[in-house]
Amino acid sequence: MARFFALFASLALALTGHGVAPSYAQSRNDQGEARKEMKAGNVLSLREIERRILPRMRGSEYLGPSYDSTARAYRLKFIKDGRVTFIDVDARTGRIINTSR
Repeated sequence: MARFFALFASLALALTGHGVAPSYAQSRNDQGEARKEMKAGNVLSLREIERRILPRMRGSEYLGPSYDSTARAYRLKFIKDGRVTFIDVDARTGRIINTSR
């Protein structure tokens, strides 16, 4: 029986294209790119972005950031009263470029 489950898991993994590895790899690549751009002085640090944005979102729970290396933008995710809000921030200037719910 255990052998059946191992075979089934292997088949499922093969059919799905190795699970979530591509999106995880892209996320790791974007994090590395953000670090490289920050060290080069091209973008603000995440801490600086958070220092500017979090006070504007009082009453909301901060769920975390992501970085888009193509757009050179951070996306900060918040939740309040069951509603999720995304704040997109230009990583070069720290200005909010979009808010979506």
